[in-house]
Amino acid sequence: MEPAILDTQAVFDKFPEEPGLKALAEFVVAAKYDREELTITVARENVIAACEAVKQAGYNFLEDVTAVDWYPSEPRFQISYSILSFSLKRRIRLVVRLAGEDAALDSITSVWPSANFYEREVFDLFGVHFGGHPNLRRIMMPEDWKGHPLRKDYPVEGYR
Repeated sequence: MEPAILDTQAVFDKFPEEPGLKALAEFVVAAKYDREELTITVARENVIAACEAVKQAGYNFLEDVTAVDWYPSEPRFQISYSILSFSLKRRIRLVVRLAGEDAALDSITSVWPSANFYEREVFDLFGVHFGGHPNLRRIMMPEDWKGHPLRKDYPVEGYR
């Protein structure tokens, strides 16, 4: 197996014809290629534009939106978008990092309506707010539940 490529310029040099990289060139904060997976980090203010760009480049299927809590590190949250191109037979991951004090991001439901329930799940379990979401409310936990159970600082036995 090839070693990971963690340098952004080295990723661009290795994949000069990658349509996803070409489309995202102006939005890239960091890029990495590891275990045959391409991960592009974008700034949160560019998430909608980056999603539109990869969609135009042929990545037409949003597979998943999920989050990781890196507590106590900052930026605390990582929102990951797994996107697939059926025609190119390739996969790309877009990542946005968010500070714990300001865990808010624009909704991508205008680009991929299927993000609706994924974003609701991340909101419910991690407490990340998606601005412009058409129906941002709890999806798994009861409406009166206190806190967000997948945050690493959430008590194991819940709040009492």
